[in-house]
Amino acid sequence: MANLTSVTSANFDQEVMNSDKPVLVDFWAEWCGPCKALSPVLDEIASEMNGKANVVKVNVDQASDLAQKFGIRGIPTLIFFKNGEVKSTLVGNQPKAEIVKNINSLL
Repeated sequence: MANLTSVTSANFDQEVMNSDKPVLVDFWAEWCGPCKALSPVLDEIASEMNGKANVVKVNVDQASDLAQKFGIRGIPTLIFFKNGEVKSTLVGNQPKAEIVKNINSLL
């Protein structure tokens, strides 16, 4: 998780909704195996997208209000935002190519 910003209810609007770049939000939890497996892939993507798009993480146990607001039913859930709007959603551990394709569609 070295490259990824942790987002909470307090800074979600600033980091995601008001971002001038597309933002990929990873809804995850510490106890979630698939979330941990996905983490290195998201680190890679964050490095590759540096400056073009942001990748952030929301811990659903610490920000249950955000999980509820966005209807998170399973994790990991990846939600792609542009200009404060949800553009697409992926649920479960996804291949890197699929994640990158979703981000690129917003650039």
